[in-house]
Amino acid sequence: MVDDVDGEERRNDGMRTPESRSHLTQAQKVEVIGLLAGGIAHDFNNLLAVILGQTGLLLNEPLTARQLKKVEAIHRAGERATALTRKLLVFSRRDVVAPCVFDLNVLVIDLMKMLRRLIREDIELVTCLSTEPATVRADPGQIEQVIINLAINARDAIPQGGTLSIETAVVDTAAVGHGIPGTPAAAAVLLTITDTGSGMSEEVKAHLFEAFFTTKEPGKGTGLGLATVEGIIKQVGGEITCESELSRGTKFTISLPWFRGAMIPVPDPWVYGDLPRGTESILLVEDDGDIREIAGEILTRQGYRVLDAGDADTALQLLRNHPGPVHLLLTDVVMPGMSGRKLAEHVCATRPEMKVLYVSGHTDDVILHVGVLHGSVAFLRKPFTPLGLARKVRETLDVR
Repeated sequence: MVDDVDGEERRNDGMRTPESRSHLTQAQKVEVIGLLAGGIAHDFNNLLAVILGQTGLLLNEPLTARQLKKVEAIHRAGERATALTRKLLVFSRRDVVAPCVFDLNVLVIDLMKMLRRLIREDIELVTCLSTEPATVRADPGQIEQVIINLAINARDAIPQGGTLSIETAVVDTAAVGHGIPGTPAAAAVLLTITDTGSGMSEEVKAHLFEAFFTTKEPGKGTGLGLATVEGIIKQVGGEITCESELSRGTKFTISLPWFRGAMIPVPDPWVYGDLPRGTESILLVEDDGDIREIAGEILTRQGYRVLDAGDADTALQLLRNHPGPVHLLLTDVVMPGMSGRKLAEHVCATRPEMKVLYVSGHTDDVILHVGVLHGSVAFLRKPFTPLGLARKVRETLDVR
């Protein structure tokens, strides 16, 4: 006997309240938009990997001043497009979280131009940043998402002009109530976002971080923004609190663990005369022919012997016919047929000494995602630079 699934769904739907059905509809819309945004970003990252890879090679060739100016213009446009696709992936929640150490002050400064476009002209945007580096360890894209969400909420709460303030400070945890009595105080980075808007009642504040809770009109809010914000902050070991009164504005205070130690300077990723070199054999597996070509050229220039394949079946055949050692499998994650992760499992079963480096614009692979978070999986994000590819390959090969 076949269950009447449709009938069961109709009965269950009839038991739902109009409010719960509205929340479900909003969640489904967000999921569909997220899928679309993630797919677009993935395709764009493949195109940008070719554009930025080729311009990266050209920028290190002898060019006339006019040629150099044109290549640099293409390169800058590619970088801006990369930043946009990263934001699409953050929105779609299909980005691999990649924590790193950065100065929160620098992130806020870089974000100011976008924030000024997001809020209205009658809202004054004010910043007050700490005089010392506010270094934290998190995913910069996720922290950007936090600030943007809170800024948009503040904009909507200021109906007729006002002020939106963003402040940072480095304090000890005792100052924010997170210290444990009898233990030395640890340092924390405070991110404070304050608005002079309409404020909230105690009842609204009690439900503020609940999924699907929103005070906005139907169709104008999903109720997922603040729930996502709280999830991101807790994921990096932080805390978020809210102070608000009706007609007195709102203040969100985010406390993040301060990262001790100096930040490592980031070199120019497009100047690579001193790129790490090697003589090892690399099996490069990428279904996009243009990306495979540029990656192969970069690695060959650095002395590596490259075997390339457009899919997993061809890669396995190459391995069977190759008599010598292959030191690294460099593979895309998402490919037609067998995925990069499944290919790595097959390869490592027969050649356990081979290292694996995954490359992707994004992935929904939970196991790979967890591995990247905990540092047990080598991962390179598309679009990669010549320097980024060469360094990650050398780093992966040198792991003992």
